[in-house]
Order: sequence, then structure tokens, then C-alpha cells
Amino acid sequence: MPLTADVKSELAAVRDARPTARVAELTALLRFSGGLHSIAGRVAVEAEVESEPLARRVARDLMEIYGVRPELHRVQASGGRAGGHFAVRVIEGGETLARQTGLLDQRRRPVRGLPNKLTTGARPDLAAVWRGAFLAAGSLSEPGRSAALEIACPSGEAAMALVGAAHRLGIAAKAREVRGVPRVVVRDGEAIRLALSAMGAARTAASWEELRQRREVRAGVNRLVNFDDANLRRSAQAAVAACARVERALEILADDVPDHLKQAGELRLAHRDASLDELGHHADPPLTKDAVAGRIRRLLAMADKKAAVDGIPDTESAVPVGFED
Repeated sequence: MPLTADVKSELAAVRDARPTARVAELTALLRFSGGLHSIAGRVAVEAEVESEPLARRVARDLMEIYGVRPELHRVQASGGRAGGHFAVRVIEGGETLARQTGLLDQRRRPVRGLPNKLTTGARPDLAAVWRGAFLAAGSLSEPGRSAALEIACPSGEAAMALVGAAHRLGIAAKAREVRGVPRVVVRDGEAIRLALSAMGAARTAASWEELRQRREVRAGVNRLVNFDDANLRRSAQAAVAACARVERALEILADDVPDHLKQAGELRLAHRDASLDELGHHADPPLTKDAVAGRIRRLLAMADKKAAVDGIPDTESAVPVGFED
């Protein structure tokens, strides 16, 4: 996804100098991109990421923060994965690193969610958690009905921890399971913009918001056009039905129609597409639209009453099929 690549490229360039934020980002990235493995009976910490620059950055952070020297490996593309990935692996000192990052608890048990100190930290630390998680397993779709910012999670507990961090940042996020994979999803357009900005992808957030607004304006214009088309169609159908009924009324009443009602009926037939207000201006002397509407209504009622007495089809019978109210 081009948008996803844009976000990750921008986030990879973010360098928060605060030690707690650096730890939060690195820990989240490790947790969401692989986590713990057992290699030759030893605990290994591994992160599998999508680009070599990000892999080198993770390796550098591990050396600078924890003093370990990781191995870098290229992982060949497989089944549903496009392109090669890069693995950053720490075997020597892996268990110590796992304890330091909170991926292992004091009893050497894997932490299924995120270390509590990360999800209860300060706002910059919470933003760093989201940044690390997105760099590891995030995606962003284009604005529209199915727009979403998603992060695939290694466990339901990790998803709930990420949702909690989002809520503390003021971002509306939900945990859900898609094809057996826990995910954290942000769907509201404004919430997506806030999430991007909080993580540090301000440029992509602005571009995404601009694209979203353009699409909303275009959709609004399309709705108005369709609305106007529907109104015009209904107006045309109503005019056809009204003229058909007036013609039938004048036919039923023949010479018995009062002059003022006959004048209103003939005005309707002479100006078939005109509004009631316009018909009133054509009358001599001019009439209000309410007066025109009242006279046409009485004309139709008088004709329908006579049709019922005479046992003949009324004015409604003259309306073409499909033009009924």
C-alpha cells in the first residue's frame, strides 16, 4: 500500500531523544514484529521488519540502549508476503534483553500483552508505543467508506493494551479479530488523522486529511446531483399526472364547468411545466399560487363527484401507468 509505505517511511525518521520514549518504541516494535523465540535452547529476541533501513535502525537502537550486538538477516519472500523482509536477531544475551524490555516477566514467562509501565506512561511514551507497533505491523488504507488504520497484533492481550494506550491519547480505537488475527482498528476519519499525528507522521496526516476532504466534497456533490435529478424526475411525473387529470376533468364536466375553474384548468394545460406561482402570474387578473391550487383542486373534486354519479371513470383513471402519486 503506498499510503502505508509513506507512513512507515516518515515514522522511521522520527527520533525522540527521551530515553523512555525510545525504550517504549523499541519494545513495542519487538513485541509486534516477532518477539521471543527459542533457538538451541536459548531465548532469542527477534524483530522481522519490511525494510533494510528500519532493520539497521532497530539494530542501532538495541546497541545504543541495551549494549547488545544483533545479527541482521534477509528473509526471503514467502506465500502471501510480497518482497523480502529483514530479521534483527539477538541470541547472545537474548534472555537478558527480553527481561529488560519486559517481554519476559521475572519468572521467565512471556508477557502476552505489553509491559504495564509502557501503557501507563506519559503521552510521548504512549505515542512511541503506537509508533513502534505501526512500524512493525501497521497499515493505512485510502480515505473512503472502508478507510482504516490497522495494526495486526501478536495476541488479544497486546491488542487490548494498544487500545488502552490509544484511548489515553484521545484516539478512538477498537480491538477485533479478522481471520483469526487480533487487530486494532481505527476507522473514524478524524481519529485516523489524530493517530497519524500522535505517532509523528504529521506530513502523511495532512495529506490523508486533504484527500479525505476532497473525496467527501466529491461525494457530497454527487449526492446533490442525484438528489436534484430525483426531484426533477418527480416534478416531471407530477406535472404529467396533474395535466392528465385536468384534461379528464374538463372532459367529464364539459359545459357544466364554472368559468373560474375552467380558466385554472386551461392555464394548467397551457403551461404544463410551470409552477403554481407561475400559473398565477399568467392568469388574468393575476392569482396567488394558493388560489390557483384551490381552483384546480375544486375542478378535480367536482369532476370526480360527477364521474361517480354517472358511473364513468374518474380523473385518476387518466393518469398514465407509472405516474401515479
